Amino acid sequence: MSSRILKLLSPSIRYILSNADIDYKRLVELRLRINEPFILVFSDGEILLGKKGGMTKDKEAAYRVSAEDIRTTVDAVSDHSLYAYEDDIRQGFITIRGGHRVGIAGQVVLEKGRVKNVKHISFINIRMSHQIKGCSNMVLPHIFKDGKPLHTLIISPPGSGKTTLLRDIVRNISEGNMYCKGLNVGVVDERSEIAACYMGVPQNDVGFRTDILDGCPKAEGMLMLLRSMSPKVIAVDEIGSREDIDAIAYVMNSGCSIMATVHGDSIDDIRNKPVLRKLVEEKVFDRYIVLGNSRGIGTVESIFDERGNELFIHSLSIAN
Repeated sequence: MSSRILKLLSPSIRYILSNADIDYKRLVELRLRINEPFILVFSDGEILLGKKGGMTKDKEAAYRVSAEDIRTTVDAVSDHSLYAYEDDIRQGFITIRGGHRVGIAGQVVLEKGRVKNVKHISFINIRMSHQIKGCSNMVLPHIFKDGKPLHTLIISPPGSGKTTLLRDIVRNISEGNMYCKGLNVGVVDERSEIAACYMGVPQNDVGFRTDILDGCPKAEGMLMLLRSMSPKVIAVDEIGSREDIDAIAYVMNSGCSIMATVHGDSIDDIRNKPVLRKLVEEKVFDRYIVLGNSRGIGTVESIFDERGNELFIHSLSIAN
């Protein structure tokens, strides 16, 4: 495991993990819930940390997360200053060096009906950042035409690799590939997951022609990038609001290509969502990439053109 992640954990958890036989390449999340078993989530399932060391499936034999374990991790993640991370906490997570995301939950503090802070933090989800360079190579032939990136929407259930795939598409476009020369790419990274900036520095490789607006709302960020950075391509993660859709239309009308992701299981699923239906009915996107888990996390199940014709029918995992 990354020494950076180990340092976030209490000495007792750190000791057990450092002596456990774990395939960290497959590790997706570490779940800490107060007074409950410590859970390690892998790409193919979960397992419990044994209180006497090693891994177990027996809840009674599992290590129980204590209040001290939670406090130690919160202090380490926030550099002993939660106040300094108040803006991040309002979104429910803190991005740490390396691009790893630490989600938190507890008692919400409201101010004028909006989330101001979270106190009595009792639940932590450390989500491991895994960049898979080259994972988008299999889709590249389908998302370019005459050297220009086509408007592309990646459809995926939560945790099925849409951000990983989008990130590598951005890198490939920025660096240049056999289908197009390197282009200026603007990324609106509202949740700090694509580039995973830490103190303004991208922790993931998104290409040397890429400019990033970190922590910025998607709709506003797309327009800011158009005005300031002259991108040929704009990438956004998890679109869904009416404002997002309006901003996408403006970007496209400005001659800029869009690469975006959305939660869903299929094109029909998107069509059944009132705000997103317009995208499909008006053939806004040229390509739809549908991800699933039939052959592991990040399986490219199919690729469709704007008319719904299937272009790619062989299920392949982007992790392979």
